[in-house]
Amino acid sequence: MPLSEQEQRLLDEMERQLLHSDADVVGAPGSGRGLSYRRIVYGTVLVLLGLGGLVAGVALPMIVVGVIGFVVMLGGVVLAVTPNRRGGSGSADEGSSDGPSAKPSPKFMDRMNDRWDRRHDGHQ
Repeated sequence: MPLSEQEQRLLDEMERQLLHSDADVVGAPGSGRGLSYRRIVYGTVLVLLGLGGLVAGVALPMIVVGVIGFVVMLGGVVLAVTPNRRGGSGSADEGSSDGPSAKPSPKFMDRMNDRWDRRHDGHQ
């Protein structure tokens, strides 16, 4: 079923807003809060090693090896998804700058909610 013109415009506007939001997130490589590729690689290696230990612990009747493998996997995931903590004062400044950059999203969502309400009020 094709989209109406209004739905197509709404979809285009949502896409532009999403691209703008993603550009803000991706566009700050040196902010000190983002994920580090090095940490992701190390975390992935730890997950793979832990998975190997877990499989070995299950295949062999050695529960301790499986538990250690699971703990290593968990540590690898935590390492991979934990953001950097470099630049303590810089991250505080970034935290205060997130407030204004986060404001367009609620306004955008408020507009979408208003449009949704108007659309459904008109059809009832």
